[in-house]
Amino acid sequence: MTLPRLNVYRHDRGSRALITLAGEIDPATAPLVRTVLERCLGDGITTIDVDLTTVGRCDSSGLNVFLEMSEHATTAHASLRLHHPSPPTARLLARTGSTPLLLDPPAAPVPSSLLHDLRSTAPPPSPR
Repeated sequence: MTLPRLNVYRHDRGSRALITLAGEIDPATAPLVRTVLERCLGDGITTIDVDLTTVGRCDSSGLNVFLEMSEHATTAHASLRLHHPSPPTARLLARTGSTPLLLDPPAAPVPSSLLHDLRSTAPPPSPR
């Protein structure tokens, strides 16, 4: 049995969702990211915060998903923001000019108490 190279956790609080990704975002896993983000918009989420703290690598396929979904979010009067990218991912965003599109701080930052509450209720990551 092959273990997924990307784990996705979604935590909703009203019209806000925190998506925590763990693993790698590449051509094999980017469709999963797209599906999760599309589902958020379909569910009426207006603020999507994506925590990349535990993403080791995000290639151009992942970047394309984030850019496309950011555009869809804007069209739906919603926002999508990335948080805590790894240094290689931050360099990819900078090299492509995507930093201001995806890393601008949201109008209402995720309160640290909310992040703590959401993370404390998250199921433990599956063993690799």
